[in-house]
Amino acid sequence: MNTGVIATLSPREVVRQDIAAIAAIYRNLGAPTAEQMVARALGGLALTMAGIAEKIRAQDLHDVARQLRRLKRQADDLGLVSLGLVAGDACICLERGDGTAFAAVWARLLRIADRSLPAGPGIAGQSG
Repeated sequence: MNTGVIATLSPREVVRQDIAAIAAIYRNLGAPTAEQMVARALGGLALTMAGIAEKIRAQDLHDVARQLRRLKRQADDLGLVSLGLVAGDACICLERGDGTAFAAVWARLLRIADRSLPAGPGIAGQSG
């Protein structure tokens, strides 16, 4: 039965975080220093993600797997569990040469990055 209604799907990602990683940074460095370090690390993550997005948009996949592994390490260090896991999944898809799977996982990585990282130029709207 065709009713002529078009359904729009809007995936919503659940972003998992491990607050113990951030708590350890604050405990070891003290609040003022930790706050600066975490802000710098989040900014670095956002820049890494923007750089990857730019390469994908330009269809230059050379070195993207290495950058995704870097993104995963950075995310894991900050307890950004979902971001790290999906970055790892994207890397696997890319290394296996599965373009369809990579496109789907990349779209998911963009959604998770959008919810995990500070807003900044270069990430939003770079779906590749």
